[in-house]
Amino acid sequence: MGALALGLAWSIGWALPAHSPVPGGVAVVDLGPAGQSAPTARWGEQPLAVVRDGGRWFALLGIPLDTLPGELEIGVSSGSTATGRNVAVQVKNYPEQRLTIRDKRKVEPDPDDLARIAREREITDAVKRRFSDGMPDTGFALPAAGPLSSRFGLRRIFNGEPRNPHAGLDVAVGTGAPVKAPAAGIVANTGDYFFNGNTVFIDHGQGLITAYMHLSRIDVRAGQPVRKGETLGAAGSTGRVTGPHLHWAVILNNTPVDPELFLVRQR
Repeated sequence: MGALALGLAWSIGWALPAHSPVPGGVAVVDLGPAGQSAPTARWGEQPLAVVRDGGRWFALLGIPLDTLPGELEIGVSSGSTATGRNVAVQVKNYPEQRLTIRDKRKVEPDPDDLARIAREREITDAVKRRFSDGMPDTGFALPAAGPLSSRFGLRRIFNGEPRNPHAGLDVAVGTGAPVKAPAAGIVANTGDYFFNGNTVFIDHGQGLITAYMHLSRIDVRAGQPVRKGETLGAAGSTGRVTGPHLHWAVILNNTPVDPELFLVRQR
């Protein structure tokens, strides 16, 4: 699909993600009837995606996993009018998961590994901060054909040591299983990363980014437009893993959120 066709595809309305105002969830905030131009929405300094659905505008707020229950306020501007909308964040308790990693360096990196990790984090953080034009398709298809294994938000313990929560969704597939784009977008980055292994990032527009990790093969390049259902690569076991699978991450306004909220079949 060419850039023009992709732009046209982004210009129409799409299904909304499921409303789940919890840490690691997505708040779908009604901004009112759709006018000639979209309003803008921000949470602090962070711009938010604004999408049109059913003749109304909605802001999509990704809520960080470390957010405490309570009220969040987003700012909304339309022409010369500025207002606010409150989001009531609810309690969400995620279960614990204990894993054993055979490669001890993936749990306790040496100094050279730590330097590499720092360099890679600068790259991936920049990708996650992207905020491009275009209305994203938020009705995702599952990117690999397999059962869901490790869910989003699990409090992870590797070899007895607490680590960051599971910031994605694992799909149990074998090495070589095709991994496909869940929606149209632009390949923002590809690379071989210490923890994530072979990885593809897709920019779907307005701060909605998806990532596909631990791949055995990458079939796309940075800057390439991709269609919904187009093959990005193949699942594998690169990076920090206990076995072959796809780790799929969804980032909204620079915040990892639960990918299952975007799956059409879950609504």
